[in-house]
Amino acid sequence: METIPVSVLLSVYKKEKPEYFTETLESTLAQTVQPDEILLVEDGPLTEELYERIQHYRDTLGDQLTVISLKENQGLGTALAIGVENCRNQLIARMDTDDIMVENRLEIQYAAFLENDDLAIVGSNIIEFEGTVDNVLAKKTMPLTNVEIRQFSKKRNPFNHMTVMYKKDAVLAVGNYQPLQGFEDYYLWVRLLKAGYQGCNLPDFLVYARTGAEMYNRRGGLNYLMPGLKARKIIYQEGLGGFTDFFSVSLVHTAICIMPTKLRGKFYKRMLRK
Repeated sequence: METIPVSVLLSVYKKEKPEYFTETLESTLAQTVQPDEILLVEDGPLTEELYERIQHYRDTLGDQLTVISLKENQGLGTALAIGVENCRNQLIARMDTDDIMVENRLEIQYAAFLENDDLAIVGSNIIEFEGTVDNVLAKKTMPLTNVEIRQFSKKRNPFNHMTVMYKKDAVLAVGNYQPLQGFEDYYLWVRLLKAGYQGCNLPDFLVYARTGAEMYNRRGGLNYLMPGLKARKIIYQEGLGGFTDFFSVSLVHTAICIMPTKLRGKFYKRMLRK
């Protein structure tokens, strides 16, 4: 099987379900082209079962798997920043440890970079599921062109984080991931766009993203509200949106965060998805 110079970047922490982690790794290994590197950041101490599964992949993958262990949980932004710095390839594909790649995801995105060297980041649409990939809850489509992405970013995150492939040099040039809980990726995209880097979303659905009550619960309460308001303020200060955008989106974000979880789930399905 062909190997491509791409690093797949993942971060895992102790609350991840081992079976989800395995599904993610297996979908990576089932790609039509193989990444040269899978870099996994252990964000603090893990459970014994997670360690056992990681050791299994250490034994079977050898040099293809790089593991970086952090003594304490640092949060996703810091863990990914460390991961980016240590990836050995220029192209980095992000993946969450509970989602599943479509089998030709890496091949399609790698081809996009070969066709257009001006691109710094390439994302895609996602299929949201619960339990198994046969149980589809929604499909999330994204703006496609760089112009559409810049406009969309004024109000919402213009990339699905678990779908992106980006250039390491571009990410490092704008300061890498920063610790902004729940919005580490959004803040990074804003800085890339402000710096003039080009991006696109492919029309393909390249990742099955796990969703459900747990995800809707995480997107509520003060722990999600306050970082979100901070992110909106930063976007406004960076000049990627006017005061009207900042004010209206902040109001909507606040309303979503204080909704009951069931109502929040219905809002996501009916208003923010297809």
